Amino acid sequence: MSTNESLNIIRRGAEEILLEAELEKKLARGTPLRIKAGFDPTAPDLHLGHTVLINKLRQFQDLGHEILFLIGDFTGMIGDPTGKSQTRPPLTREEVLENAKSYREQVFKILNPDLTQVVFNSQWMSEIGSAGLVRLAAKHTVARMLEREDFNKRYKTGQPIAIHEFLYPLIQGWDSVALKADVELGGTDQKFNLLVGRQLQEQEGMEPQVVLTMPILEGLDGVQKMSKSLGNYIGITDPPDEMFGKIMSISDDLMWRYFELLSFRSLGEITGLRQQVEEGLNPRDAKFQLGTELVARFHSDDSAERALRNFVERFQKGTVPSDIPVCVIYSNDSLPIANALKEAGLVASTSEGIRMIKQGAVRLNGERLEDRGLVLTKGSDIVCQVGKRKFALVQVR
Repeated sequence: MSTNESLNIIRRGAEEILLEAELEKKLARGTPLRIKAGFDPTAPDLHLGHTVLINKLRQFQDLGHEILFLIGDFTGMIGDPTGKSQTRPPLTREEVLENAKSYREQVFKILNPDLTQVVFNSQWMSEIGSAGLVRLAAKHTVARMLEREDFNKRYKTGQPIAIHEFLYPLIQGWDSVALKADVELGGTDQKFNLLVGRQLQEQEGMEPQVVLTMPILEGLDGVQKMSKSLGNYIGITDPPDEMFGKIMSISDDLMWRYFELLSFRSLGEITGLRQQVEEGLNPRDAKFQLGTELVARFHSDDSAERALRNFVERFQKGTVPSDIPVCVIYSNDSLPIANALKEAGLVASTSEGIRMIKQGAVRLNGERLEDRGLVLTKGSDIVCQVGKRKFALVQVR
């Protein structure tokens, strides 16, 4: 494959490449590059937001480059301050190791295990010692650290910044020195840290790494970044039916964002599918294709087919319209059914919802509802019907 063809693949979905001319020069040498991406094991499961980056690693892998999947077992105990308005509580060594184990198992649903080098930054950070950490801290100034947007905001608003948080970008950068990375990938919120890696490599007399940033994937709400703590995520270990149902719940506009960042289809295929929708294809049918592709990737083709069939049988046969709107409601507590009907736009107020229940005009999954005190719990997926013509698939997350 020519350098230009490789660049076209690498550019897909990327937010920024710094510097693209340097990447072109590295690719033109014709030797495999060392591609690094780091993940702190702060939670036991990966979600589709993580896979935006991992998919790009897979593209580099398919192009013949060496993938360095870095598990930040050392930095995970510090806590990444990126985007945080307060000091992040560090994890224990036991928590980090347990989460790292699951990361290692899950990432090979995308990457080829035979062609992936899994590394832990404790391997070199445990050897650097306290004196080495002081020398590393001397390579950056407080003024430069405060140029970082989140640090700057916290400083100006009087929010505390712990000294160890300043060490995080330096340690991440030192990982690039230790691994002799040619390219490092990260989310757009990691740009400062990735550039620190370039700086430290230059100070050590090395050719600086190219920085490639990927967009932050929006969660099911289409607004905030996908996050397990926000409940707007699709976990790659979610059961097939749950994963498929969550994908079907995203908006038609957000669907194309997911296609671009998560699908392995070519851009030409996606453009063609979008054209079909503009010419009259039901967006739901395009979403079916996205759902089956992703479920098949993380489970199996048979699981994807069953999930599609179950979805159709559950929500689209009989009296339920094929274009039923989906309402995802985020709640940390149980949700009264009257509130859910209001949130879904099926009634104008909770009092109207209670009145409609009393009148026997509300059905859940086709069954008449008589208990006006019913509450929905997190994880519920229920077809709600008010009267003869008002429907919504209510999902509580």
